[in-house]
Amino acid sequence: MKKRILLSMLVLLLMSTSAAAAHPGRTDSKGGHTCRTNCERWGLKYGEYHYHNGGSSSSSSGGSAASKSSAPKSSSSSASKPKESKPAYVKSGLKVFINGSALQFGSDPIIENNTNLVPLREIAERMGAQVSWNKSAGAIGVQRENYKMTLTLGSKTVYYNGKAETIAAPPRVINGVTYVPVQVFARGLGASLSYDASANALRITL
Repeated sequence: MKKRILLSMLVLLLMSTSAAAAHPGRTDSKGGHTCRTNCERWGLKYGEYHYHNGGSSSSSSGGSAASKSSAPKSSSSSASKPKESKPAYVKSGLKVFINGSALQFGSDPIIENNTNLVPLREIAERMGAQVSWNKSAGAIGVQRENYKMTLTLGSKTVYYNGKAETIAAPPRVINGVTYVPVQVFARGLGASLSYDASANALRITL
């Protein structure tokens, strides 16, 4: 009788130990189920399918698998070249004569905003004038006999023998060459100018 009682107690003890090691949830025909309660307590993830008999566990998808979406390939269009902007000036083709002799330019005269601009030094020195340059002030001095003029890069104000006047366009430097309006040679260096439109020719007479 005592043996039966001890055997019954041993069976109950084994069943209680097994129950303590498990966690709530019915198992399926394979001996496993999906964890829904106190999963972290048992070292499981919520929705993880596992076995109570020591089988390997697997994570449940818990729903339909996300379909793989492939991003559409973006067609790389060839970058169009930017339109080249036209320069602010163009070569004028102006011919210059000093006392009847044609001047051969090293730098071509240009036209900008309907104003003829010519290389200052080439014409001034051909007229017998001296050209000086004050780099710190950006000022250009030109003198011929008793005529003296002072110009400043980027400024329309010019001084003829110390008297300020306004010219059509400011002196500017292009490719290392200083360009000025043709009018400065008449007022600044005492020359007379005449323009032949049919021949596109400027005649300077001293």
